[in-house]
Amino acid sequence: MKVAILCGGRGTRLREETEVRPKPLVTIGGRPILWHIMRHYAHHGFKDFVLCLGYKGEMIKEYFLNYQCLARDFTLELGSGRREFHGPDEGTSGWRVTFAETGPDTPTGGRVWRAARYLDGERFLLTYGDGLSNVDLGRLLAFHQARSRVGTLTAVHPMSPFGVIEVEQGAARSFKEKPRLQGLINGGFFVFERRFLDYLREDSVLEEEPLRRLSAEGQLAAYEHDDFWACMDTYKDVERLHRLWDSGDRPWKVWGEGPTP
Repeated sequence: MKVAILCGGRGTRLREETEVRPKPLVTIGGRPILWHIMRHYAHHGFKDFVLCLGYKGEMIKEYFLNYQCLARDFTLELGSGRREFHGPDEGTSGWRVTFAETGPDTPTGGRVWRAARYLDGERFLLTYGDGLSNVDLGRLLAFHQARSRVGTLTAVHPMSPFGVIEVEQGAARSFKEKPRLQGLINGGFFVFERRFLDYLREDSVLEEEPLRRLSAEGQLAAYEHDDFWACMDTYKDVERLHRLWDSGDRPWKVWGEGPTP
C-alpha cells in the first residue's frame, strides 16, 4: 500500500529553519523529521512512499540520493565508482521512494491530486511531513476497513500553547504547563480509498472542501488516538522535540532499538 507524505509547504512559521531547507528536512536527533515519519510507517510494514514535493524539493531528492553514503560506512573504488557499504542499514531496507514534483505553491489537496498517478491500488495512506506520533497504523487501517468509509483521519488531542491556571476565589490553585486540550483535531495519518481522488482538484485544500464534503456525506471516519502526537509548526516545537530526543523520552520511536544517530 502506498504512503503519500505532504512535503511541499513553505513552513513560513519556522523561518529560522526553512529559509535554508524544506521543513521535512529539519532534523530531530540528527535525522530529518521526514526520516522519523518514514521509519514509523516502515515499522508497521508500509515501505512504499510517494513524497509530494514542492518548496526546495530538490534538497529532499539529494538527501535520499546520498542517503547511504551519509548514513553508513562504505568503501569506494575510485576507478569504477563501485561502493561497498558496511554495517546495518538503520531499518531502511526495502524502502521504495517515489519523488513527485507537485509545485512550489500548490495547496495540500492539489498535491495529492497531482501525485494521483502514483497512488495505485484500492486505498492509500497519507500524512503530513511535519507530524510525529506513535499511532498504531495497523489498528488504524483495521478501523478504517471495518467502517467502510471513503476516508479515515486520526483525531488527536493538541497541546495548549499556554500554561493553564485553575483559579478558585481569586487564588491560583494549580498551574499546568501546556496541558493536553480536551477537544480533538485532525492529526493527519489518513487512510483513503482510491475513489477519494475524485473529490480533489488541482486547487483543493485538503482540510477544507474535500474533507468537509466527505464528512457531510457520512464518508469520513475518525480514529481517536489518545497517546503521543506532536506537530512541528514553530521553532518552539522543534526545541521540544529535541529535548524529548536528547532526554531519551522518544514516544514516537516505535521502531526497534537498532543503531540510532
